[in-house]
Amino acid sequence: MSDYKNAGMPPPSREFSRKAAIVGVGETDYYLDYKAERAKAPGYEPPTTEGLVLTAFERALAESGLERGDIDGLSTSFTYGGPEPEALAQMLGIKPRYSIQNGNIMAGPLPIACAAIAAGKCDTMVMVYSVASRAIGRQYGGSTYAGAAGAGAPSSYYYYLPWGWSSQAAHWALMFRYYQATYGATEADLGAVALQLRQNASINPNAVMQTPLTLQQYLDSRYIVRPLHLFDLCVVNDGAVCLIVRRADMARDLPHKPVLVAGWGEAKVKNDKMHTMVRERLRPIMQDAGGQALAMAGMDLAEIQHFEGYDASSIHLINQIEGFGFVEPGAGLKFCQEGNMAVGGKLPVNTSGGNLSGSYMHGWSQIVEVVRQLRHEAGPRQIAGIQASMSALVQTDQAHPIIFTRGE
Repeated sequence: MSDYKNAGMPPPSREFSRKAAIVGVGETDYYLDYKAERAKAPGYEPPTTEGLVLTAFERALAESGLERGDIDGLSTSFTYGGPEPEALAQMLGIKPRYSIQNGNIMAGPLPIACAAIAAGKCDTMVMVYSVASRAIGRQYGGSTYAGAAGAGAPSSYYYYLPWGWSSQAAHWALMFRYYQATYGATEADLGAVALQLRQNASINPNAVMQTPLTLQQYLDSRYIVRPLHLFDLCVVNDGAVCLIVRRADMARDLPHKPVLVAGWGEAKVKNDKMHTMVRERLRPIMQDAGGQALAMAGMDLAEIQHFEGYDASSIHLINQIEGFGFVEPGAGLKFCQEGNMAVGGKLPVNTSGGNLSGSYMHGWSQIVEVVRQLRHEAGPRQIAGIQASMSALVQTDQAHPIIFTRGE
C-alpha cells in the first residue's frame, strides 16, 4: 500500500473534471453526541477518533451499495492525530492499494483524491475525517491557545497575546469592524446570518443547535471578541465524516445519483495579509480561486444554485457570499435579511445549519450537505431542481472552492 503524506493539491484542469463522483456519505451523531457530552451522565465515555471514524465509514459504505472489497484507496484526515493508514485500513477491514495522509481540513483532500482516481492509482477511495475537540477538552483563544510560556504563536495568523489577538475570532472581529465603518452595518444586521443558519438547523435532526433563536437572544448573548457575539462563532463538537469517491464511469448503477466533482481552485495571500484580510476581506483570492473552479467545470457563477461556505464566523460567511461574487461588496447582509440565503431564496446557503448551528467539521460536513442536495435527498430543506453547487473552505489567507454537479 503506497503511503503519500502531504500531497500537493493538483492544479485545476479540465482533464480531471467530472472524472470522479461521490457515491457514499456517512456522518456521526453530532446532536446526540453533543447532548451526551454536555450531560456527562454516570458512566459516560467520550467518543474516540477511531470509534467516530468507524461509525461514519459503516454508514457511508452501507448507503453506497459497495462492498469492502470494492475499496482500493484510502485518504485519512485527522485534526488531533489518528491511526496511520495501514492500521486504519485493518480496522475498517479494507485493503487499499493507494493511500494518502493529507492535512485535516477540506482544503485539498478531495481534489487530491479525484486526481489520484483520474490517474488510475485507485478506482474507489474512502476518505475519512475525524475530530474529537470536546472529548479532549480542546480550548480556543486566551493564554491557553497562543502566547503562553513554551507555546509558539502561529505567525501566519498574527497571533500575539499582548495585543489580545489570541484566536481566529479576533480576525473576524476586525473584519466586521472595518465592514461596519465602510458600509454602516450594525450588530443587528449581522445577527440575521446567525438567525438564518439556526432556522436551517432547526429542520436538520442531526444539527447540534436546533433550538429557535431570536434577534433579541442574539443581541443579549455575551461578546466573544467585540463586536462579535456568542452566536457569531462556530460550535465545537466531536464527529467524523466519510466520503466514498469512485470513478465516474463506475458510479452509475449504484443506489444513489452520483455527485460529480466538476471543478476546484486554490489561491493564497502572497503578501500584505492584513490589508487583504481586513480591508479586502480576502475577495482577491476568492475571485482568483473561484474563477479557476468555474473554468475547470466549464460553468458560469450564475449556474450555481446552492453554496456551502466555511462559516467559522457569521461575517466570514458574508465575506464569501460577496467575495465569490454572488452579490456586490457591502450587499451581503441585506441579501441575507431579505431571505435570499434560505431554502427557496435566490441562493440557499449552508442549508443544514453550517458551522454556526449544524456541526463544525472543518468543511467536511459541507460536502455531505452538497451531496444530499444534489441527490435530491435533503428532505424538508431540499432545494427544488438543483443541478449544481459550490462548497468553499476559506481561511484567513487562502481559498479552496469546489464545484459539484448532479450526475446521470
